[in-house]
Amino acid sequence: MSEEIKIPFGVGIAGYVAQTKEIINIKDAYKDPRFNSSIDMQTGYTTQLILSVPICNYEGDVIGVAQIINKTNGSNEFTDRDVEVFQRYLTFCGIGIQNAQLFELSVLEYRRNQILLNLARSIFEEQNNLECLVTKIMTEAKELLKCERCAVYLLNLDCGEAGHLERIVERPSKSIQEDRKPLSRRESNNIDMEDIFGRQTTNEGSAKFTMVFEMDNETQEARVCRPSISDLSSPLGQIARYVASTGLILNIGDVAMWLKRSVLDNEKEPIKSILCMPIVNGQRIVIGVAQLINKDNGSSFTDCDVSIFEAFAIFCGLGIHNTQMYESACKLMAKQKVALECWSYHATASNEDAIKLTTDLIPSAEKYNLYSFTFIDFDLSDEDTCRATVRMFTACNLIQKFHIPYDIFCRWVLSVKKNYRPVKYHNWRHALNVAQTMFAMLKTGKMEQFMTDLEILGLLVACLCHDLDHRGTNNAFQTKTESPLAILYSTSTMEHHHFDQCVMILNSDSNNIFQTLSVEEYKRVMKVVESAILSTDLAMYFKKKDKFMELIDDGEFDWQSEEKKELLCGMMMTACDVSAIAKPWDVQHRVAKLVADEFFDQGDLEKLQLNQQPVAMMDRERRDELPQMQVGFIDFICLPLYKVLSETFPWIMPLYEGTAENRKHWQDLAEKVEMGLTWIDRDTIEEPVEEFVSIEPKDIEFTVTTLNCAQEQKDTAGVAKLSECPKSALGRFASLHKGGKSLDKGVRHRLSRSLYARSSLEEAGKAKVQLPERKKKNKLCLLI
Repeated sequence: MSEEIKIPFGVGIAGYVAQTKEIINIKDAYKDPRFNSSIDMQTGYTTQLILSVPICNYEGDVIGVAQIINKTNGSNEFTDRDVEVFQRYLTFCGIGIQNAQLFELSVLEYRRNQILLNLARSIFEEQNNLECLVTKIMTEAKELLKCERCAVYLLNLDCGEAGHLERIVERPSKSIQEDRKPLSRRESNNIDMEDIFGRQTTNEGSAKFTMVFEMDNETQEARVCRPSISDLSSPLGQIARYVASTGLILNIGDVAMWLKRSVLDNEKEPIKSILCMPIVNGQRIVIGVAQLINKDNGSSFTDCDVSIFEAFAIFCGLGIHNTQMYESACKLMAKQKVALECWSYHATASNEDAIKLTTDLIPSAEKYNLYSFTFIDFDLSDEDTCRATVRMFTACNLIQKFHIPYDIFCRWVLSVKKNYRPVKYHNWRHALNVAQTMFAMLKTGKMEQFMTDLEILGLLVACLCHDLDHRGTNNAFQTKTESPLAILYSTSTMEHHHFDQCVMILNSDSNNIFQTLSVEEYKRVMKVVESAILSTDLAMYFKKKDKFMELIDDGEFDWQSEEKKELLCGMMMTACDVSAIAKPWDVQHRVAKLVADEFFDQGDLEKLQLNQQPVAMMDRERRDELPQMQVGFIDFICLPLYKVLSETFPWIMPLYEGTAENRKHWQDLAEKVEMGLTWIDRDTIEEPVEEFVSIEPKDIEFTVTTLNCAQEQKDTAGVAKLSECPKSALGRFASLHKGGKSLDKGVRHRLSRSLYARSSLEEAGKAKVQLPERKKKNKLCLLI
């Protein structure tokens, strides 16, 4: 017989043996009620004797039943010897059958793995076209599982829109899996049809498909369409919607029996069996449904088919999700390109301003005091700051040397200025001061002899662009707030952003001052610009300073190697970035106010937005501590850097000397704060301190009572009573914070010396002393 006969488990003699594992020896088959005579009627054979023996594997499990029928030697029964021989023979048969099954499974597994590998290869090859990818997926699925038709339904997840990618990029507050039930298998015999065909017809919130791919035996190309209402209301459509909504695997072996009616698809072909499975992405979100329809041999889909298809669906989900992400990224890139075009238009200086600067007469460098380390920009108008910038480049002969179109250069200067935000310190004027210090170091400091013209160009460009689009907050704040910049750049966050802004401006044709450079020159100058801007991160300075100082200590005078040149340029950038500390005291004091105010604003944001206590230098409540912090900043960063630079390049000694001089002023303020005097209690820095009556120095017991002139002391010859001192002479002491406690001897000595340095016994009670002008409540922290 070529056709197989299916015997249910436990039915008939063979079914009984399989169920009980008993050996049955029947002498008259027609007298045994378990015998099915219909088989004889179909075959025309007469069964008399039956010996039925179970076939077991090595574990004792039944894997088959063997029957021998009718003896040929005329005997009326199978003897015990026959049973014994047959049983021993079947032992070897069981081993052979099991080995054959295992071999068949291994071949099937190998074939399955090959198909999955081919699918994975196809997925990675077809990342840019969803239709081609799904066509390959369905072709492989039909080949793997031997079915007549295959369909893929894709859900509406807005995967093609930019918002979907943005939601994926954002860090979710909780895992997606928390809101998803694990996928589980459901068979047709335990599914309520009302769940599929009843509820969804009235449920408007059920799964919505935006695209359907179909493939059958007649064509090897997928038919793509947007599902109509009739498609979604068909049995196949409703089954797909049910699987998408529940995330369950649905295997229906006999559709007609299950529905108690025959089902036809749109082409009037009968639907016999269905295997329907959700397609999920890496986050286990259902993004579609895959359907296999009608097994080729007319049978139902087996558990093995389901397992294979489940693995298959995982690859499909990854491939479809990646392709959707790629298409979404392409749309985002197109949007970004449009946004950049708009940004370029609005960020570029206007033609009117560019023409005006191009035609303006540029004063000399001497007029702007550009060669001096004491350059001050306070009196310069915004137009003059741009003219001074142009003069620095022309004084270095850079525009002529590199054939930079003058109109493009002027527009670039104005565009750079336009892209600085109006924050209190890290603004365009700070960039101008940094660039001017670099110019003075190169020219007055004679450091240009160690640099090529291309490196000088890169350094000046880097100085002007080193704080582009600064928001008035530092890298730590970006990290704390998990800003988009912190996600984009994990280290040197703001410095990377400044460089990117610099590149974006240069990429505009109307601002590209490097357009005449050769490819090699362009690569070199951009490397200088990038390295220089990143060097303004003090974290980078701390990493490199030891190596630089080691070279100086070793007497290094050759800075021409690329590594040493980059190290030197980095130190120069830091020296320029903090150069406000070396300006004349009046300028330094005023700049300190700007820095402190910007830092205090960040501290206020940390308190308000993050509910965190800011560090001391950004805490407005601890502003009196800032003079001492400024002394520490000078001692730890500024003086060591300027000292080692000026020892090697002596012409930049003014930077060291100016810093050392300002340190004295900050130390004086710090000592006054230590004695209890507040240095920040004025609205302006120009108002002088009160005058004091010059009297004989005396070791007095300074207390709050004394300073309020309430302490009674005996008159001393030639010395006025403190209680008789004018109120204006003692008002200065009202800010002492000693709470009535006596000051120690050292503090009293410094205070006495400060107040009565010019007094003498002969002029006691007559002369008045004008103390140094007391500045307003300024504070300085790290000038970065």
